[in-house]
Amino acid sequence: MIAYVFPGQGAQFVGMGKDLFDKSSKAKDLFLKANSILKFKITDVMFDGTEEDLKQTKVTQPAIFLHSVILARILGSGFRPDMVAGHSLGEFSALVANDTIAFEDGLKLVAKRADAMQKACEVEESTMAAILGLDDDVVEEICSSIPDVVVPANYNSQGQLVISGSVPGVEKAIEKANAAGAKRALMLKVGGAFHSPLMEPARVELSDAINKTKFTRGICPIYQNVTGQSVTDPQIIKTNLVSQLTSPVRWTQIMKNMLADGVKEVVEVGPGKVLQGLFKKTDRNIIVRSAEIE
Repeated sequence: MIAYVFPGQGAQFVGMGKDLFDKSSKAKDLFLKANSILKFKITDVMFDGTEEDLKQTKVTQPAIFLHSVILARILGSGFRPDMVAGHSLGEFSALVANDTIAFEDGLKLVAKRADAMQKACEVEESTMAAILGLDDDVVEEICSSIPDVVVPANYNSQGQLVISGSVPGVEKAIEKANAAGAKRALMLKVGGAFHSPLMEPARVELSDAINKTKFTRGICPIYQNVTGQSVTDPQIIKTNLVSQLTSPVRWTQIMKNMLADGVKEVVEVGPGKVLQGLFKKTDRNIIVRSAEIE
């Protein structure tokens, strides 16, 4: 069985998608359609912009989405998933590649998500931190012991958990994690506290847009961030997607469930190789590769 997985924010790089644009007329058409939908030339920033330009949330999220989805589209018969999943933002890419959401609708939702998250970040100074080398339950206990807002945000793999919250809350959690014997506990260079209660304004804003968007039954199950479980029912997928902004990404559970359900090969669709590395860390025998066009 083959799983196709889609990366989230942080995988972007200058020049991303240019090879697809140059090699495929179908890719070129989709990129130009995206420029029209977004009302700015995102291709200029993706292909020739600076790293700083690309780091803007309003650019980063649609850029990664476009790179991933367009690559999946031009794979044609080479895209044969038995299951899909996406890390945070990547869940939207997975749903479009999986034919649950139309390309145009998916891009509009991602643009809305990026804008809503940016606005939520500006309400209160907040951040995230990576905690390495502690069991999940230890990090959970540390977070719950702190009165400021700080919660587990990304369960990336065993011993690798990202926390999210107010700056004072995250700083206190880092201190406690170091005292508990963490291998590393470091603040991340991010614009805000993603997947935490501080994203509630963004969740409310995105909820209306998701509920107005047409979702259909996809070509295979998607393993969703909020539960880690496989889902095919469009209404449940919608509900989980709305909850995603304020809930942790349960990637560790997604990987374990995919492996339990018989996945033998994992193909990462989009920029970077982070998800391949997490799967290899979880199961040395799994076959991993990047999706590539001929």
